[in-house]
Amino acid sequence: MGRTYVRGAVAAGGGLLAVGILLFGVLGRAEPGPPPQRDMAVDAAMRREVIAATVASLDRAYVFPDKATAMGAYLRNRLQRGDFDTITSAEEFARTLTEALREQSHDLHLELRYVEQPVPMETPGQAAPAGASAEETTKQRRLNFGVSTVGRLPGNLGYIDLHQFGRPVGATPRIAAAMDLVSDTAALVLDLRKCGGGDPDTVMAFASYLFDRPTHLNDVYWRDENRTERRWTQPQVAGTRYGQARKIYLLTSGDTFSGCEDLAYALKNNRRATLIGETTGGGAHAGSPQRLTAHFMMFVPSGRPINPITHTDWEGVGVVPDIKVPAEQALDVAQVAALEAIIPGERDRQWRSKLQERVDELK
Repeated sequence: MGRTYVRGAVAAGGGLLAVGILLFGVLGRAEPGPPPQRDMAVDAAMRREVIAATVASLDRAYVFPDKATAMGAYLRNRLQRGDFDTITSAEEFARTLTEALREQSHDLHLELRYVEQPVPMETPGQAAPAGASAEETTKQRRLNFGVSTVGRLPGNLGYIDLHQFGRPVGATPRIAAAMDLVSDTAALVLDLRKCGGGDPDTVMAFASYLFDRPTHLNDVYWRDENRTERRWTQPQVAGTRYGQARKIYLLTSGDTFSGCEDLAYALKNNRRATLIGETTGGGAHAGSPQRLTAHFMMFVPSGRPINPITHTDWEGVGVVPDIKVPAEQALDVAQVAALEAIIPGERDRQWRSKLQERVDELK
């Protein structure tokens, strides 16, 4: 399955990564966890153990070694001062450590979670079996692997509303079907306003429909492996390629995050789409859930994108739209922009008149 915004394969029969996927989702920004679990009391020894494991995990894998060192020192100093002495709830302790880490790093992917069910040990360096857990597959199916709505807007504009980029095994055929449905439209509106992230392989697969030739989307540097992964559009797609001739309008909000920002950033910098809406959430780092102790896990970002055009990413700053409007107005603004670009070249007078009527309605 390869790397993901919750990095690594998912253990089909349970295990650390299966638990991690359930807790952290497949989206990068942590999703709500499972139904409420029973809290657990923590004592001084457990607090020390969790913090020591957190510092070790950061030192081993966090994408910026200098920030990892600073966060580790910050946690140890607070522990020594007694800042955590009054915390006896495991849930509260996990929240407090998450806030402390984000205060130092401003990295919204960093998160600790308490887990009522003991997290099994994994053999160091042992890859988890390929395939998704039954729980994750059920959850993804409920969300249709992220493909929320596909259709046509007045004026023959294609519309695809994505809420995530689900695992490729389920998302790929759904994306192919969606692209087939919009293949004859005059322009395409991609709605990522409620898109929380996803699998970077699915992001790459989706982007491949929007270009006619191989295009360098981004690279990802993995600190824990000291390796740079180069990511290009795919030469073949399962459905109908949309190509580069028609315009694309991509809608964003402050909730657009992680893998969804990946697509927005790549399309903007390749001048393939006009971004309309609000600056996105600003979460660029990919990573994986890590076991800290029997009842604590942590999502550790260890990979950072490097755009071949800007040579940086959107971490902490978000992706800035080309046309800034409140998110709730973005769809109307996009339709107006698309139709106004189409009207001058339309030779059918009756159809051109209908397009202009639609523009007037939207304004």
